Amino acid sequence: MNQTTTYIIGIDTGGTFTDAVAMERATRRIVAAAKRPTTHHDLSLGVGAAVRAVLDKGNIPHASIDAVAISTTLATNSVVEGRGARVALFLIGYDKNLRLPVVAVKHIQGGHKFSGEEDKPLALENLLESVRDCQPHVDAYAVCAAMSFVNPAHELVAAKAIGLLDPKPVFCSHRASGLPGVEERAATAVLNARLMPVMQSFLAEVAKALGAASVTAPVRVVRGDLAVMDAAAAMENPAFTFASGPAASARYGAAVAATSSDGAALVVDVGGTTTDVVFVRNGAPTLKEGGNFIGEWETHVRTVAMHTAGVGGDSWVRPVPGGFMVGPTRVAPLAMADAAPEPAVWLDADPGAKCIFLAPGVATDAATVGAEPLLVLLRERGPSTAASLMTALRVGEIGLQSRLDAVLRRNLVVEAGFTVTDALHVLGAVDFGDAARSSAGAALLAQAYGLGVEEFCRDVVLRAQDKIEDTILRQCLFAEVGHGMAGLLDARRSFSMLEVQFALNSPLVGLGAAAAALLPAVAARLRTTLVLPPHYEVGNAAGAALSAADALMKQQS
Repeated sequence: MNQTTTYIIGIDTGGTFTDAVAMERATRRIVAAAKRPTTHHDLSLGVGAAVRAVLDKGNIPHASIDAVAISTTLATNSVVEGRGARVALFLIGYDKNLRLPVVAVKHIQGGHKFSGEEDKPLALENLLESVRDCQPHVDAYAVCAAMSFVNPAHELVAAKAIGLLDPKPVFCSHRASGLPGVEERAATAVLNARLMPVMQSFLAEVAKALGAASVTAPVRVVRGDLAVMDAAAAMENPAFTFASGPAASARYGAAVAATSSDGAALVVDVGGTTTDVVFVRNGAPTLKEGGNFIGEWETHVRTVAMHTAGVGGDSWVRPVPGGFMVGPTRVAPLAMADAAPEPAVWLDADPGAKCIFLAPGVATDAATVGAEPLLVLLRERGPSTAASLMTALRVGEIGLQSRLDAVLRRNLVVEAGFTVTDALHVLGAVDFGDAARSSAGAALLAQAYGLGVEEFCRDVVLRAQDKIEDTILRQCLFAEVGHGMAGLLDARRSFSMLEVQFALNSPLVGLGAAAAALLPAVAARLRTTLVLPPHYEVGNAAGAALSAADALMKQQS
């Protein structure tokens, strides 16, 4: 091996798998790739296993690594699944109510005028009293003051005051946005606050894994706008990592599309929790400037122009009145849930249920379990269904979900159930994990819904493909006519007098482990071609490495 060759390691941590690639920096050739299960209870284990695998496969000296590039779907998944840190929002000088995913909104007197002059003095005593009220119930704080993009003084004083009473993370809106619009800046601040503890924990685990693998190269995190930032910046402004995974996949997809005549394509990344669609034009991903919608709320986060569907390989097939629904909740597939009992033990009595159990390593750690009743019960009883836990804890569905959310944020428990991946196992479309567990679960659910096993699994896959197709069409319609024509898209399959069909003028570039199983039928419906490039299964990790290589090249120019 030429010892002057240097490399970039690309890593992507998803809901089910952690992917890694080793890429020659000069030629941008991927010389090794690996996919390992994501270990949610200790992310460093999965990251470390993937990194060691590519180093061994590529026979790569540690000293020849120039950078480690990280893409992550943590931010996207946290929003889509409605999880993340519990946040209190302090609105200074703005008295309207905002609908945001927070524990509490506290209105505080203060704020500035457009000129930068103080409008009213900051009500510091009221602020401190509000902190004391919120402290037992939150994990982080968001602060947004009127006209803070002109004068951030009240936000800075508020953050300092909060820190004197509570050491939890505080995010001020002026750090992420210099644009007017209190509601958008408040949403951006809340998003950052929700993600700060998550990102800090994640990057600490990455550092732990790289240290164990003796990799000392600098870490770069892919931003949602295709730029990269160091780990410290990612922990301070984690909202910039929203769409990090889609941005990385779009970068790799753009490299594929650049080989076509016009460099246009739709990159469709089928992950475990979400499917993300990004336009590529002239060989480059398109960006959305200024505000962007994240879930139901608009922020000032610049990202690739994308649409996201809450459907992927790990989407839970959950019962609803009159049938079942696919997604948006993510659970561990039966095929990958070795710690869960055999499906017949719990699905027979409650078809469509989730099985809840302590994460590996937690069951033997009494200090971690502590006195939390839910964790104690799971340690005593072992894996349980939600119904049995509600009975034992004497709580309703909302009460149980609140307790579950608290321990899920800390990766202390695992939820397993029948997923799209399990249906693909039964149909012979994928071959990782324990297919026998998928088949056992499919038989129980098919019987409950009065369907044949293959008929049931085909229906599950069809519903996932419908969601992916609709997401692609919404992205195209927004680009062409400025809105997604949601009514038409949602109703078109039930029309009796009208048949609505669409044809795409650009190919699909499929990425992600389930892309080969789910996207050919979608491409056929949309009358276009599907490109599955080399290393499509680890496209995010490859895109992360390319993004870091772009940044290094800019530094040298």
